[in-house]
Amino acid sequence: MIFYRQDLTDTQLLDLYKKILKPRLIEEKMLILIRQGKVSKWFSGIGQEAIAVGVTAVLDESEYVLPMHRNLGVFTSRNIPLYRLFSQWQGKANGFTKGRDRSFHFGTQEYKIIGMISHLGPQLGIADGIALANKLQNNKKITAVFTGEGATSEGDFHEALNIAAVWKLPVMFIIENNGYGLSTPTNEQYMCENLADKGTGYGMESHIIDGNNILEVYNKLSKLKEQMQENPRPVLLEFKTFRMRGHEEASGTKYVPQELRDEWSEKDPVTNYRRFLTESGVLTAEFDEQLHNEIKQEIDENLAIAHAEPEIVPTYEGELADVYKPYEYEEVIHSSESKNIRFIDAIRTSLEQSMKKHENLVMMGQDIAEYGGAFKITDGFVEFFGKARVRNTPICESAVVSTGMGLSINGYKAIVEMQFADFVSTGFNPIVNLLAKSHYRWGEKADVVVRMPCGGGTQAGPFHSQTNEAWFTKTPGLKVVYPAFPYDAKGLLNTSINDPNPVLFFEHKLLYRSIYQDVPNDYYTIPLGKAAMIKEGEKITIIAFGATVHWALETLEKHPDIEADLIDLRTLQPLDTETIFASVKKTGKVIIYQEDTLFGGIASDISALIMEQCFEYLDGPVKRVASLDSPIPFTKALEDQFLPKERFEKELMDLLAY
Repeated sequence: MIFYRQDLTDTQLLDLYKKILKPRLIEEKMLILIRQGKVSKWFSGIGQEAIAVGVTAVLDESEYVLPMHRNLGVFTSRNIPLYRLFSQWQGKANGFTKGRDRSFHFGTQEYKIIGMISHLGPQLGIADGIALANKLQNNKKITAVFTGEGATSEGDFHEALNIAAVWKLPVMFIIENNGYGLSTPTNEQYMCENLADKGTGYGMESHIIDGNNILEVYNKLSKLKEQMQENPRPVLLEFKTFRMRGHEEASGTKYVPQELRDEWSEKDPVTNYRRFLTESGVLTAEFDEQLHNEIKQEIDENLAIAHAEPEIVPTYEGELADVYKPYEYEEVIHSSESKNIRFIDAIRTSLEQSMKKHENLVMMGQDIAEYGGAFKITDGFVEFFGKARVRNTPICESAVVSTGMGLSINGYKAIVEMQFADFVSTGFNPIVNLLAKSHYRWGEKADVVVRMPCGGGTQAGPFHSQTNEAWFTKTPGLKVVYPAFPYDAKGLLNTSINDPNPVLFFEHKLLYRSIYQDVPNDYYTIPLGKAAMIKEGEKITIIAFGATVHWALETLEKHPDIEADLIDLRTLQPLDTETIFASVKKTGKVIIYQEDTLFGGIASDISALIMEQCFEYLDGPVKRVASLDSPIPFTKALEDQFLPKERFEKELMDLLAY
């Protein structure tokens, strides 16, 4: 291994040595603690330290780095107090996740480190969002994100690289090619000779770097960073290295040929760099021994702090309090001036006024810029707000959602438009595993609204007609809003954008151009979690949301003698159980009306809540009316049969007669 110091001073060379030695000594201590049963799990980065240390040394402390679970050198190079890392690994309160996650599955804004989730791929999209925020601010900051060779097979890898290339985002995409994805060798993972070759397909500059040579890493990345600051663009970097330990300690390394281990042990990044410094006269044996002793003492002292820390005492209140970022609703009262507009106009007006209110708000979606979106809601927005804030995206929902998370991390608000709610399935993972869990895991908000044009009645078939709110109402950490009227749509969307938590905002396509209402011209808000009482009566409670509110009204108009409470939920998560229970206790009978298919829908949970809380007040069974348990069909006769409109009237009458 050949080291070229170039113009680095002795002080700089020694600083890199200190930084690469520290994670190695910590890891050696961890291996001892594992054998003693004092640490439960460990993902070793021995043999790969030069990459984490070299990358972090090149970045300023204000520049974000997104590491993986073998990048201890990132955390130590940012000088995180060791006792906090030890507390994190032991599940103590002084860690970064309050015992809720392990290893390096956490982030910290204080040190500008954004840790991974086990699904790996979304991390790359987060880097896109962070870099986009930097580019919008023109602050010349670079973002570095790590991944392994195994994760390059994930769709999120390709989506994130494509977005970064198209938008010219200053991201260093770092592949640590260590030979194995758990036990699967590279020749069973991809067929190209080098992963760096994939950059060509995205029009992206790429490089292959010796990941075990700290000076090659540091010098090449230093030059690249300068170039990227002057000419913002992404760069794909493949670091050739090797994982000397198992995927995690329990998995072992029996699947690795001994000759391969012997070959790479000769390329040890710490040993070889120490030899180079010693032979160059930069490092003396005495100073090396002093460094070892100082670091080992620091490790022991900080371990003692972590060991002395008490175990976490769980409480229901503490756990539930951190699922969402606390948000103090700000009521904005509208003036009396209003205009009779359609549902779709209310959505457009909310977006327009919110873009003016929040200069850090960025909208992303397919065809939303010059074309104005599939439903023309954002038509003309580019001329007013510019393409920097109204962004057409490639067709890659997963990375776009993750990009929204990155924007949120770096001080922006994001709105992601799903062209149709059905298409959210390809962006499902980052919504339910990244946005939903971030605040609970490490206290980071996910200031992202996902707009969801949904619903049937337009003969659009199985892939453009679903109302799939139940995919998200059962996921803690998400808020789900589903208005039925233009007035509510505008006020609730305004609040959703203000709220720093992730919100799924459902907009029924059938209502877009069919429902009119007087809506205030100016900006106003409506609180989430508060249902609306559309009609009041003593005989029965009807609970509905979205299009079913209007279908229920049509039925009640046919039967003016029915005295019913008609509740429009408006928000499904949080759910206004107070209004629901009060009405059921008054009427004694309840029917829940949803457009989604019956089994597993939110009506089932509402029914269970009513049975648990209001059983003694009921004068009949809780009834649920929903669409057939089949995919939604295309032909009108089949769709009419699928939707619950005809069945609702019969079920309502039967329950009244019970």
